[in-house]
Amino acid sequence: MQKISSGIIGLDRLIDYLYLGDNVVWEVDAGTFYDIFIKKFVEKSIQESREVVYINFNKSVQSLLKEYGGYVNKNFHIIDCFTSGKGKNDITFLKSYSEKPEQFDIIKVLNPSNLDELISAINSVENRIKSLPVYIFDSLTGMQDFLRDETATYGFFTYMCPRLFDLDSVAYWILEKDAHSQKFKANLRHITQVVLELYRRKEKFFIKALKLSRRANREAFKPHTYEFVNGDIIIKSQEQDFPFDIGSKIRELRILKNMSQKELAQKVNLTPGSISQIENNQIVPSIISFIQICNALGVKISDLLNEVFEKDLCIIKREKTLSQLYKKNSVISVYKIVSDEELKAFLVKFKGEETSQSVRQDFFYELEPNFIYILKGKVFLNIGNSNFNLQTGDGLYLRKAVSLKLENKGGENTEILLIKSICSF
Repeated sequence: MQKISSGIIGLDRLIDYLYLGDNVVWEVDAGTFYDIFIKKFVEKSIQESREVVYINFNKSVQSLLKEYGGYVNKNFHIIDCFTSGKGKNDITFLKSYSEKPEQFDIIKVLNPSNLDELISAINSVENRIKSLPVYIFDSLTGMQDFLRDETATYGFFTYMCPRLFDLDSVAYWILEKDAHSQKFKANLRHITQVVLELYRRKEKFFIKALKLSRRANREAFKPHTYEFVNGDIIIKSQEQDFPFDIGSKIRELRILKNMSQKELAQKVNLTPGSISQIENNQIVPSIISFIQICNALGVKISDLLNEVFEKDLCIIKREKTLSQLYKKNSVISVYKIVSDEELKAFLVKFKGEETSQSVRQDFFYELEPNFIYILKGKVFLNIGNSNFNLQTGDGLYLRKAVSLKLENKGGENTEILLIKSICSF
């Protein structure tokens, strides 16, 4: 399998490089600096003399010139869907054409909402260049903004993705995950080869694979933190993270003692920078350093670990679950037990009556469980072309999330546990 670099060493190690034919969908949260991942890939491709075709929906040509000015050459091609799209042919954006460097190749799509015109522009670039390019579709969300239709956006993706795979090209597709329906994202994941998620929790940035075709290593499906150091992206291996949020507790105790990071560092023979990294869970203290920190803060090791461990446990009472109604219809109620970046769990309650006509498959679509357990009653499950009869105590495990149709067959009140493990597939 021929591989190419993403331009980021840590990402290459995590996903075993980019394979020719990969369509990489990036599902991103706001504020995750996903544009740096794109820029590193573009820079690496230009350095290795690859043709780059950049289809812009969200950024003006002028912005791209500022961002990639140092890499502008005959191998960099822009298919401009912004100027006549979001830019509305404003004179400010049209100036970019008269001011652009001569070697900067731009095709302006006059009507970006006409996907045939966009495809024609892509074909035009491909016919003029000597080698197969890599592609950047800078915003599926931006495309959908002026198409105003997820079906049209999905239709374009279903045309281009298999085509680029068959051509052994590599393409980046960016989408803002909160701007799209669960159904749309699930459909894209089904077709594409790679899905990477970028998200932020408090002050930390995380990257995680949601799909990796043709790879055996499953480490990428675990959340990994990333940070920015001297213009580079550093992705930390899972083993570097402390199993509990010990750093926050150390910081809390230090502040209660009116002690600065410098003062704590002097007491334990570390640098203030090391204390800062420990408190932010960026590095794990050695056993000796950890003992010294506990002594300096006047706390027993066992007390500190027990307090941190208990903080990471969460007991969810039934009454709390029943207060978190997620959705319902006339015969069924779905309650949220837990929902975070690692796990989603729901309690489903049926009334004691036949429900086959009421509980359609699309009612459960966005839940996409990969484990189903019958707490009480009897149910009939339809999953694709397979049918299952389950009763109290039966469970069904699926290696990937699916849509399903449920029927209450027992004529009694029924309860079901649905679980979706985010990092298991």
